[in-house]
Amino acid sequence: MLCLFTSSVCHLMFCHSQSCSYIMLRLDYTGIAVLIVTSFYPLVYYSFICHQFIRTTYISFITAFGVAMAMVSLLPVFQTPGFRPFRSSLFFCMGVSGIVPIIHKVMMFSDQHPNAMVTTVYELLMGVFYIVGVIIYVVRIPERWMPGMFDLVGNSHQLFHLMVIAGAYTHYLATLVYLQWRDSEYSC
Repeated sequence: MLCLFTSSVCHLMFCHSQSCSYIMLRLDYTGIAVLIVTSFYPLVYYSFICHQFIRTTYISFITAFGVAMAMVSLLPVFQTPGFRPFRSSLFFCMGVSGIVPIIHKVMMFSDQHPNAMVTTVYELLMGVFYIVGVIIYVVRIPERWMPGMFDLVGNSHQLFHLMVIAGAYTHYLATLVYLQWRDSEYSC
């Protein structure tokens, strides 16, 4: 919700002034970092609820990565158009690092808990939505093929936002399965 809120505020206030847009873009990138970090928390917390060391290690790692990413988002040098692919790549790498706890979860629980596989499918789908969104955003599809045609509707930035919403919804569905898994099967 914070990511969508910061993005909404950014889009609302971006056109106010150059100094305001400068601040709003930083707020938007920080919101994206928060979205990625908090997408890890249910996965790690509920998968490893009975394994405190593993849980704490993964949560500490992604939190530190997210704080570093937020700091990069706040530095002025990274706001220039030349760093757009770099920023996107960093966000991509942070998101893809979620594969490690997912593989760990599958290795530990796929035989014992069918919900481990159900949540994995949702998490992979969430990742696909986010990755497709980043790719569309970075390569500027479809407006690169027909300049001016998608200025108001259907541009890469709007498609990126649709992918983020689809990913967030998929994450929500995975979290519902985690809650069901916790309530019905966990006993440490």
